[in-house]
Amino acid sequence: MPFHSWFSISLMSSTARIGEGWWSRLERPWVEDPMADQYDAGAIARATGVIPVPRHPEETGMNKLKKQLIVAAVLLVGFAAAFGSYLLLAPDDKRGGGGLDVQPAAEALPVRDSSHRLSDPAKSELTIVEFLDFECEACGAYYPAVEQLREEYGDRVTFVARYFPMPGHRNGELAARTAEAAARQGRFEAMYNKLFTTQKEWGESHESKKDVFRGYARELGLDMGQFDAALADPKVAGRVREDQRDGIGLGVQGTPTFFFDGTRIQNPSTYKEFKALIEDRLAD
Repeated sequence: MPFHSWFSISLMSSTARIGEGWWSRLERPWVEDPMADQYDAGAIARATGVIPVPRHPEETGMNKLKKQLIVAAVLLVGFAAAFGSYLLLAPDDKRGGGGLDVQPAAEALPVRDSSHRLSDPAKSELTIVEFLDFECEACGAYYPAVEQLREEYGDRVTFVARYFPMPGHRNGELAARTAEAAARQGRFEAMYNKLFTTQKEWGESHESKKDVFRGYARELGLDMGQFDAALADPKVAGRVREDQRDGIGLGVQGTPTFFFDGTRIQNPSTYKEFKALIEDRLAD
């Protein structure tokens, strides 16, 4: 079970236990303050030597209502905290979305002839494939490391970028189509860089950023007529889905997900660790 799911469930369970504790105390008011009009005053007096003071029925009703409201407030706060924890701890690439509405490829491949290669050495010793979402903040965090690795190993390693926009991101799929529309004019890498370097300006928005992306296309000098036509072309959307289908077939569940020569790896936590993984493969 993913950590964020486990944490949320655990917190909700703890909240329920807290609620039970509140209920148990509130349902046994004699623990703190005997209520002579609700319980056997004589039994309490014999057991404790204290004669409880009867309360007015209206006061008793008000206290009961207050206690019930306290219980409801505690449970509400607990559930709000659990939901907030899910949003906080869930990977950015999974927030707000369910499963992808795309079927896995019958014969999923980590890289295809049509895949976008960010480096293409004459003699490639290793192929690194990244399934990414341009709106994914984790992908944005890896982007500088990948660029640095490309600069250092681009003459020995083939770096491949594949689309995997997640449903929880309002503009993830549109960004992928934007990159693919640019690719139709030979400018995939330029748009790839533009989308990641400007991610903070347009990411995590609930509004369409089509006009922003058109502005990027204009800045890159693309033919806007061709770009707009490609952006609306079902074949361009289909090209994005092809990458998604491969990803799903390969077990990709979130972004970024990396493959080294077809084998999925655990995401390295630091640039040094990423570099070490590459060095180990190149040394084989």
